[in-house]
Amino acid sequence: MAEIEELGLGTPTGTLLTPDGFERLTKELSHLTHVKRAEIADRIRESKEHGEFSEDNNELDEIKFEQAIIEARINELKTLFSAAQMISMEDLGTDFVNVGNTVVVRDPDRKTEFEVRLVSSIEADPDQDWVSSESPMGLALYGSRAGETVTFEAPAGRISYEVVSISK
Repeated sequence: MAEIEELGLGTPTGTLLTPDGFERLTKELSHLTHVKRAEIADRIRESKEHGEFSEDNNELDEIKFEQAIIEARINELKTLFSAAQMISMEDLGTDFVNVGNTVVVRDPDRKTEFEVRLVSSIEADPDQDWVSSESPMGLALYGSRAGETVTFEAPAGRISYEVVSISK
């Protein structure tokens, strides 16, 4: 938490983040703040030392564009953390689906089961089966209990899944 204070993030109070997501985003902010900013400053300094500050310097324009993207992401993350609350996995229940829970669902049509984790939209990652609580599937799962069937609209059409189990 000392690193969070050092970065000026304050106490989290709003957007729900899993401990994994909180850690990943904190590391990203630290990397952008301490490593990428320094790299860009060095590149600008090198360009200046080589007398490359003419008006039509494409390399300098690219560096400044990259700098703007990095600063925008730093500001986005700081804003996120100013309204963030880390989920306490110890306090997270399994009676119904909530942000942070892992859910096993059954597709009755294909007779298959798979596992997803319900997370905030900033943490969503289809490659890890982390489903945004704001997505159609996430909204359908949120608040459901084991044994219930949830139905939602997807690009492929109307989909129904049975909630098999809920865990932390």
